[in-house]
Amino acid sequence: MPDRRELLGQALTLAAGLPALLAAPGAVAQPALGPSLRILILGGTGFIGPHHVRYAVARGHRVSVFNRGKRQAELPASVEHLTGDRNGDLSAITGRDWDAVIDLPTTLPRWVRSVGQAVAARTRHYSFISSLAVYDNARQLPLLDEDSPLQEYRGAADPFTLSSFNLDLYGPLKTLSEREAERQFPRKALIVRPGLIVGPGDETDRFTYWPVRMQRGGEVLAPGDPLDPAQIIDVRDLAEFVIHMAERRETGAYNGNGPAMPMSICEMLGGVRSLYSVPTKLTWAPSDWLAAQGVTMGDLPVWYPQAAALANRADVRRAVAKGLSFRPLAVTTRETMAWHEARPGAPRALRGGLSPAREQELLAALRDRPM
Repeated sequence: MPDRRELLGQALTLAAGLPALLAAPGAVAQPALGPSLRILILGGTGFIGPHHVRYAVARGHRVSVFNRGKRQAELPASVEHLTGDRNGDLSAITGRDWDAVIDLPTTLPRWVRSVGQAVAARTRHYSFISSLAVYDNARQLPLLDEDSPLQEYRGAADPFTLSSFNLDLYGPLKTLSEREAERQFPRKALIVRPGLIVGPGDETDRFTYWPVRMQRGGEVLAPGDPLDPAQIIDVRDLAEFVIHMAERRETGAYNGNGPAMPMSICEMLGGVRSLYSVPTKLTWAPSDWLAAQGVTMGDLPVWYPQAAALANRADVRRAVAKGLSFRPLAVTTRETMAWHEARPGAPRALRGGLSPAREQELLAALRDRPM
């Protein structure tokens, strides 16, 4: 007989499928109501950059991108390309007027300082894309709002001299970068803290693993408790929010995560699974057992071990009140898969998630474990 957890998981999974199947497609960009803005986007390539660029152009804005010119991305023909280096050569953006600057790739606070020194006097608004990693996970809070305690930098080196960092310093350096943004751009700074950004173009495959896995069917290893919270944000929803906030010159800090209402990991997996007709069974493995097997959140994306569980407990009401909206999960899933299947060399091995062999090994070990 199935146990309570399996029955609960199956029921929630089936219920989750209905809204996904009935979901409407995402919104189409409309021209901005106000004047066309001169927007400088720092970065502009990679994963999230092109989505910001394309949406800003679709809104009728004049967009320039500034980066080292080492990565190529498909951007609208009207975009101006400026080449330089955040480590020293900012001449391409100095001495020009900008209505808005959007800083996408920055982790190091010295990069925020140098950009501030170059353009703060000649820009009307600055958006800094931070991260939910700024929050102090040692504080076991039921929910993370924008006033929750932040991580503090305790490294030995002067953080404004760093040109690289290890992952343990990511959150604290983002905290310092936020504070530097407010110093360099007083009364002009918008801070957006996204969680797990997903959708078309994500080369890490952090979310893509799940639709690819559900499409294959069979017994699927599912992480943790079915009722554990899960949060993701479609990259296009994030981009639209940032551009809209820049248009209105909004300031302050906002959690840029989703969805609007709480979602469990079971509901998320059920919504993804509902798009495929192959027989599938979710087998849930306790978080402590997964940790003992050396399974990380990179192996089973969107799930977080207990020590980092706060990453899926962000309060997004402040951002929603300012207009943050969300594509349905079904839209994100379908369009992520369409992008994945069109990638060069497809089908290809995923960069995130478990390999089929490792998943089968874990499922066998889970069945054989002492009860």
